[in-house]
Amino acid sequence: MKFYDNRPRWTINSRKLGLRSWGKWSMLILLSAVIGLTTTVIAVPLLMRSNMFLSVTASDPNLQNMSYHNLQHVTVQLNNSVVQAVQKVRPSVVGVINDQEVANNATGVATLQAASVGSGVIFSQKGYIVTNYHVVQGAAKIEIVIDRKVHVYAKLIGTDPYNDLAVLQVPSKYIQTQNVAQLGNSAQLVAGQSVFAIGNPAGLNFADSVTAGVISATERTVPVIDEATGQAISNQIELQTSAAINPGNSGGPLCNLSGQVVGINNSKLVAHGFQGIGFSIPINEVKTIIHQILTLGHAVHAAIGIEGESLSAVPAQYQPNVPVHSGVWVIKVMSVNAKQAGLEHGDVIVAIDGHKVTGATSLESILLKDYQPGQHVTLTIYRGQQQLSLHMKLGNLPIQSHFTPSGSGTNGSNS
Repeated sequence: MKFYDNRPRWTINSRKLGLRSWGKWSMLILLSAVIGLTTTVIAVPLLMRSNMFLSVTASDPNLQNMSYHNLQHVTVQLNNSVVQAVQKVRPSVVGVINDQEVANNATGVATLQAASVGSGVIFSQKGYIVTNYHVVQGAAKIEIVIDRKVHVYAKLIGTDPYNDLAVLQVPSKYIQTQNVAQLGNSAQLVAGQSVFAIGNPAGLNFADSVTAGVISATERTVPVIDEATGQAISNQIELQTSAAINPGNSGGPLCNLSGQVVGINNSKLVAHGFQGIGFSIPINEVKTIIHQILTLGHAVHAAIGIEGESLSAVPAQYQPNVPVHSGVWVIKVMSVNAKQAGLEHGDVIVAIDGHKVTGATSLESILLKDYQPGQHVTLTIYRGQQQLSLHMKLGNLPIQSHFTPSGSGTNGSNS
């Protein structure tokens, strides 16, 4: 690497710099000082009388009577809103320890060992906690750490693998008023808004770590990965944030500067050269899933009842003869409702109730966000060159089976 010095060069011929030159320079300096002093003595009183220049000291007796016509006050205060918001939310953030049974080859006896540590948020005085499904997936027992010191086993109330959420419960005697988080409104978020995340990155040794950033985008389509298989089981619309989200932050809150939880952190983009791209499930979606789990024991999601593929991903030899380039190509019709509606193999779904369907991810997102099982919808499809409208009743996505870890001597409910 090359470095360049851009400073100007000044050249002096020292052989010609004698006493006569020094005398001339001394007279010039003295004359400049006299002119500057005279100008100051004359100009300052004139400027003060015109209110264009103010001389203010703490002991000035005329301070109260001085004209501020051309003077503006600027008040600088330390912005401690983030500090106050963190203090408000922090007691509601818990550690979630995934204890799994590990067989001892020597004795043949299985023992519980901590497989991973994530985060969670207490949202009810009754001891209910929301976290990510992948944080507790495969656990034999789930241990909760409250206020960094209280360890208690939790009961699993229900899960939603499709949205990567789970609801747990600990005895209410461990919950104080300050431990309950305030849930905000994610629909009010805008790109550029300041937010922060709290969680346990790298485990409990870094408990309650705070990272700050902004909302980078309010709607990003993110795949939900099944930790057991490594396969994407659904897609969902999430918040994108520049606040650092690391392993252990999963299940913890993304918060606004009012100390309200606006999202549940669950993933980040991991790729060479990328950083500061984290994702959080919008709290409005979380509220809906929580309500379903507490009411039914599980979440419900609308489904057409097909196996399909994005039209753009269909190999050339199977491409249907349709006048569109996007949509969902129906591979197999599985539900009774879809069959009764007249849907067939080879059809291309291009809209639901007028909502444009561009591919499999688009279809899943529309169903997850806007519809409930039992609703009647109109599908716009292409069958060859013919456009058709099919009317059908939406069904349910299959309920994913899950473990039922025990807590405090009792078993969690099945979902």
